[in-house]
Amino acid sequence: MGFEMRKKGKYERAKKFVTKMKEIQKEAKAVLEKAQEKIKKYIDRKRAEVNEYKVGDLVMLSIKDLKYQMARRRTEKLIERFVGPYKIKQIISLNAVELELSSTVKIHSVVNVSRIQRYVGQVEGQRKEQSAPVVIKGEEKWKVKRILNK
Repeated sequence: MGFEMRKKGKYERAKKFVTKMKEIQKEAKAVLEKAQEKIKKYIDRKRAEVNEYKVGDLVMLSIKDLKYQMARRRTEKLIERFVGPYKIKQIISLNAVELELSSTVKIHSVVNVSRIQRYVGQVEGQRKEQSAPVVIKGEEKWKVKRILNK
């Protein structure tokens, strides 16, 4: 009548198309994996190992956030890049730590780990002894013994 069943046979053109598409997909996957490896190689060059800090570790704080406080000091070229050492009070996350800052530092005590660096003590014989601060009207000040250079 007007309705005929499809023939249950093998369709060679359809099979060829499917195999061709699978081959193209395999090639594209291989090329993408190669590109990913190449990109990863270049990205990993600039990546550094993550420093894991513990509560109580001594760290140096970058002066990038303190520049306005140090504006009255020497020229920018001669200012130290890191100040401290400061003790880690609490670890907030892998990227943030809370420091025990002195009252003279006017920034928030929680800083990103990109702004700190592990403190390395001075070499024997070069130890710089810091005098205790003198508290005047609730603020810490250091007493100057003598001026070395005029």
